[in-house]
Amino acid sequence: MRKPIIAGNWKLHKTVAESLELANTLKTSLAGTTDTEIIIAPVFTALGKVAEALAGSNIAVAAQNCYPEATGAFTGEVSPLLLKDIGCSHCIVGHSERRQIFGEADQFINAKAKALLAENLKVILCIGETLEERQGGKMYDVLTTQIKNSLKDISAADMQNIILAYEPVWAIGTGQTASDEQAEEAHAFLRGLLQGMFDPEVAEATRILYGGSVKPANVDGLMAQEDIDGTLVGGASLKAEDFSRIVQFKCS
Repeated sequence: MRKPIIAGNWKLHKTVAESLELANTLKTSLAGTTDTEIIIAPVFTALGKVAEALAGSNIAVAAQNCYPEATGAFTGEVSPLLLKDIGCSHCIVGHSERRQIFGEADQFINAKAKALLAENLKVILCIGETLEERQGGKMYDVLTTQIKNSLKDISAADMQNIILAYEPVWAIGTGQTASDEQAEEAHAFLRGLLQGMFDPEVAEATRILYGGSVKPANVDGLMAQEDIDGTLVGGASLKAEDFSRIVQFKCS
């Protein structure tokens, strides 16, 4: 059985004080949760303080991005080494906002993943198609290209530290969520790709999260699907009550 993961991506929201308030509230409200892994990804400026506040708790801390070098003349960047130094255990790479707004290519995302693995950090690797690509019948081609390029030269052993997140770009922040069936279809396809790229054991063990306007009202249906192992939550992760309810999803 794959242990579910509920991850919250706070994006560009909350000051250090606000981040600490939310983190401490979640620490209290979710203290008894043992059957689901919980991860939150605050802004860079709050990572150290939040990681310190959550040390020893059941909530892990992720960064939202990194640069694939440990040190060097890379003004404004943050490396996996520095993320590890302040208490992060995970990092998100390949989020559609990084791909769409900042033009990040699969090869750059692949380099980030390798750099994180080299520091023994876990990778939350995002992939997903745009509305135009889905409507044009290119969803499977896009997902195949993204997953193969982003996981290039990553071993079966390394896959123990890779979490996939399927995020249809057309559903992120739009309030429009893929139906349970649409999400399951994409997840099952991705698991099949992993089987072809690695082996059945890796495909079965890899956890694949769904992201795209996840909220308390739709999480139960999504989590009832066979190949959906958790969610990467955006806006709803900024409210303690909503995120707690998502973590405490109920599968019928």
